[in-house]
Order: sequence, then structure tokens, then C-alpha cells
Amino acid sequence: MVEGERGATEEDSLHPPLRFRRHSASSGPEPRGAQQAADSTGIEKKEKPLPRLNIHSAFWILASIATTYYVEFFKTIKELIQKESWWFVLGCCLLIVSLSVAFYCIIYLEWYHGIKDYDACYPALIPVTTASFIAAAVCFNISLWPIWSFLTPLVLFIQFMGIMMLVSLLG
Repeated sequence: MVEGERGATEEDSLHPPLRFRRHSASSGPEPRGAQQAADSTGIEKKEKPLPRLNIHSAFWILASIATTYYVEFFKTIKELIQKESWWFVLGCCLLIVSLSVAFYCIIYLEWYHGIKDYDACYPALIPVTTASFIAAAVCFNISLWPIWSFLTPLVLFIQFMGIMMLVSLLG
């Protein structure tokens, strides 16, 4: 044998040179079947996306449509606008603030600047949006309470869930 050369042993054939080894937490090589099973489950999850329209979202959309029809939602809102209810106007202003901050986060920060974790970069945005939305909901409940009484929170919640499920179908 020439100096510097050595014969291939059984140990060398089982373990590739260091530059070709995968770095893993375990010291030994992974069994081939375990690696294939992990790869196949990853592929199966990627191949089958969740449907946008499911029973849950269809239920809320249909419940919102039925509620809108039976409580004459748009007619009631039109009457409130004509009466110039201050609680309703304040609720609309707070809802516009909440939606403006949400669109700022989604459209400007995420789409335009590519900032995915905007709550880490701008920590005040999420609490401001949440607080203004909750305050808007309280204002809407106060303004609509004389019309629907104790059913007001239920009606508004059904409308909210219907809109959220409808928006989730779009994106």
C-alpha cells in the first residue's frame, strides 16, 4: 500500500465523509424508513389545502343573511342615520379607525414593505385596533338597544361573524 492511501473498510462504506454528512441532533444515522415516512407526511400535507368554503363559514354567512332579512337590518341602519344618533356616528368613526389601522397593516406594511411581523415592529397597532373595535361595538350596541333590546348583541355578533367569513372567502 502506498503511503497516504488506505483501503476502504466496512466502517467507511457505512459513514460518508464528514463533508457529506447531514448535521442532526442524533449521533447515529437516521433509519431510511423513518426519513421516508417523515417526507411522505410532509408531502401529503402540502398537496391537500384546506377548502375556503366549509360548513362553519357557510353557516355564519347564511345566518348573517337570514338575520339581515328578518330584522330589517339595512332599514334600521337607514333610520338611525336619519335620526343622527350620536352613538351610531361615534361607533362608525371608531370602526373606521379600526379598519384603517388594519388596512395599513395588511396593505402598506405587509404587501408594500414586506413586513410580516408588523406587531413586533409596531407594537401599538394591535392594541389600538382592538380597543377601537371594542369601543365601536359598545357604541353600536347602545345605539341599537332601543330597537332590538337584549337581542342586539346577538344580532351584531351574527353580522360580524358573517362578514368575517365572507372576507375569509376572498383571501
